[in-house]
Amino acid sequence: MEEANQSVVSEFIFQGLCTSRELQIFLLLPFSTLYLMTVVGNLFVTALIITDHRLHSPMYFLLANLSFIDFCLSSVTTPKLIIDLVKDNKTISFGGCMSQILCVHFFGGGEMVLLVTMAYDRYVAICRPLHYTSIMDRQKCIWLVLISWIIGFVHAMSQLILILELPFCGPRVIDSFFCDIPLVMKLACTNTDTLGIVINADSGVLATTCFLLLLISYTYILLTVQHHSKEGSSKALSTCTSHIIVVLLFFGPVIFMYLWPVSITWVDKFLAVFYSVITPLLNPAIYTLRNKDIRDAIKKLINHM
Repeated sequence: MEEANQSVVSEFIFQGLCTSRELQIFLLLPFSTLYLMTVVGNLFVTALIITDHRLHSPMYFLLANLSFIDFCLSSVTTPKLIIDLVKDNKTISFGGCMSQILCVHFFGGGEMVLLVTMAYDRYVAICRPLHYTSIMDRQKCIWLVLISWIIGFVHAMSQLILILELPFCGPRVIDSFFCDIPLVMKLACTNTDTLGIVINADSGVLATTCFLLLLISYTYILLTVQHHSKEGSSKALSTCTSHIIVVLLFFGPVIFMYLWPVSITWVDKFLAVFYSVITPLLNPAIYTLRNKDIRDAIKKLINHM
């Protein structure tokens, strides 16, 4: 029994985004550029918030953490994707594959909870403005961020432990550019139907809970905004719109990938690229373009150069 549970597969082979060699070479520059912009954009926003004392508020503290998580999330899969575009033999070690699974769910789960925390921050700021500074003090902000990281880690470990129990003894080709749990489970030398339900339930409960909390929070906020003065409601609406766009960009692909009953390979690949490459790039762009405080901080930085 012990031997049967041991994996004899030492590495997996990715089929990548496509089979056309010419298209892979063509995609090298766009993906490299997008990843560079993601790294620079997210780390710039994080550094700007840390160094500019005018941005030392709960909302920007949470935004700096979001940018850092986006940088980490994109860095789990995108560098490997870019390198594999110029390689014929797209392999990843068993340990590397399990590390990808752990990190994707760690940062992804953490970001879900962090987005809920950001919604709570906006709820307090808009619906209970007189109590904002006492409710969202520095200690509470740090704890809220720590809780998001802890929940992300617990979620990731629960997924990884279930996958590590599977025996891999034969097929090792993954029709994707990273180790996605449903595709890895298909390679196991045992029936994984029950396990698939358990894993989807694990991810589904976290995603659905976070999404419903976000839906309730922003509905309540938008209803409250209607009763504010025109100037106050305009600023609150602008901030909330940025948050809502980011939430939709993040949860849209996740919900579709894990809850859609029919799996279409090219659709799954497109959504995986959107989730891991495009969304982490758009987040800092959305907040930067729509946020006056960050735009002013950038102008101040440019003027001092």
